[in-house]
Amino acid sequence: MTFKIGRQFAVAAAITLGLASYASAQTIRVAHVDPDEWTASKKGAAAHIFKNIVEGESDLTVELFPAGSLGNETELVGQAQEGLTQVVLVSGAMSKICPAAGVLDIPYTFSSATIAWSVLDGEFGKALGEHCLEQTGLRTLAYGETGFRNFTNGTREIRKPEDMKGLKFRVQPIPLYVEMVKGLGGEPTPIAWTELPNALSTGVVDGQENPVGVIYNNGLHKLQKYMTLDGHVYGADFILISDEFYQGLTDAQKQVVTKAAKVAGTMGRAIQQWGTAEGVNKVQEEGMQVYSPTAEEIAAFAEKAQPAVVEYLRKELGDDAEWIDRLQKAVEDASK
Repeated sequence: MTFKIGRQFAVAAAITLGLASYASAQTIRVAHVDPDEWTASKKGAAAHIFKNIVEGESDLTVELFPAGSLGNETELVGQAQEGLTQVVLVSGAMSKICPAAGVLDIPYTFSSATIAWSVLDGEFGKALGEHCLEQTGLRTLAYGETGFRNFTNGTREIRKPEDMKGLKFRVQPIPLYVEMVKGLGGEPTPIAWTELPNALSTGVVDGQENPVGVIYNNGLHKLQKYMTLDGHVYGADFILISDEFYQGLTDAQKQVVTKAAKVAGTMGRAIQQWGTAEGVNKVQEEGMQVYSPTAEEIAAFAEKAQPAVVEYLRKELGDDAEWIDRLQKAVEDASK
């Protein structure tokens, strides 16, 4: 009798575990750090369209975890690598686990969003995704957009690199950004995002740099008088999926998930573009002075900023420094 009960218990437990595993395999947890509101959040919009397409065209279920509810970007990519979260939408954290992705942050690489899209959606983006897959176990399903970063300050209008001399700019605690501001003649000051408003208010720094939407939505324009739309760095969003999970899907499910991610990336780009255009108008309406540099002025910024960053990256990347040249070639081809 004891044997039968034990055996029945074991069988029941195995069935329960099997069902739990099956249920887990049919659920995709999607996480990001942006707000959930799709009309104003690029990652929020991308996540919602991904969910709607996947659930509408397959037997998969999608659960959304927005606004950093599962952690910051570094934590999210770690969870995806461990299989705890299946899909994550991240930007800056990608270069931490796949250093070659850092080449996308070389200042003044992309002259327009359309060129960036062409490069990322083309052979270069595909090759970079495959390279990062080998290094991380995370498959790049598609690219979204964080947007172009621009300088703001409360002291004077910036039209040329010389105008940055003597100004302290808050930068992310990332060496690449420190090198960029140094090259432009400014004084880089690494400060955590949460401390930025107070640093601007108290004069610890004179300025900062971020996409227009981030500047407006976080009220930074109320603490700064001038914005220069130099677009020094184009930020890309990576829509990543655990490759182990992906390989466990059926061919039909893979097709739907891949399609959903590509549409999601496009939706994120559209919302970002909308937010930028709307943000520029709104900050001007609220008193901020906005300057859009000419092509010649942008070239002057690039001449000062790029050499130090490229030199830094070549040393950091070692054998992977070839990605710098591959990116430059892809941009050249896309610009023709």
